[in-house]
Amino acid sequence: MKDMLREIRKQYLFSALDENNVLPNPFDQFELWLQEAIESEQLEPTAMILSTVDKHLQPHSRVVLLKELTPDSFVFYTNYEGHKAQQMEFNKRVSLVFFWASLERQVRIEGTVEKISEVLSTSYFKSRPIENQLGAWASPQSQLIRSKDFLEQQFQYYKQKFGNDIPKPPHWGGYAVKPVSIEFWQGRPNRLHDRLLFTKEAGIWGISRLAP
Repeated sequence: MKDMLREIRKQYLFSALDENNVLPNPFDQFELWLQEAIESEQLEPTAMILSTVDKHLQPHSRVVLLKELTPDSFVFYTNYEGHKAQQMEFNKRVSLVFFWASLERQVRIEGTVEKISEVLSTSYFKSRPIENQLGAWASPQSQLIRSKDFLEQQFQYYKQKFGNDIPKPPHWGGYAVKPVSIEFWQGRPNRLHDRLLFTKEAGIWGISRLAP
């Protein structure tokens, strides 16, 4: 296994990223790359790794799904009582990573997180499939449970209780990550990758190039 891992290599040849052709607003550039990821049939193009830090300063990472891109934030939804919600309550500084392997691209985002309004959370909740709505009630996220059967029992309980008119759980809703920096990475031959870093100062985004 050791030798096999050392021999796994890939030469990146798909594209390039240059200061002269990147869009000046990182949200516009991200939207362009996201659209290309969707059109390329990239597996789970909206999947992003969310990293948080708990009260012991232990980092935690997991995959969540981007559900809205606003002019100044990346929005996702989750249970407000789970581990990541507790960690974000303790430390609102978070990071996001998107990786689109087939396009040889990565986007790294650092910023702060805040809850979105109940109105927006409810509007999105009502747009979800009924099974997903029931799942938000059935799962006590991050808590220990006695068995897989427990979740199915909870699911059936709330299905009978609510029918097809399911209210949004009070412990469920959205978060918006507001970036202070966004880095676009494009794989290049010979490991000379392109890295363009957007940072925001006095409300204006500036662009810098980083060594790979």
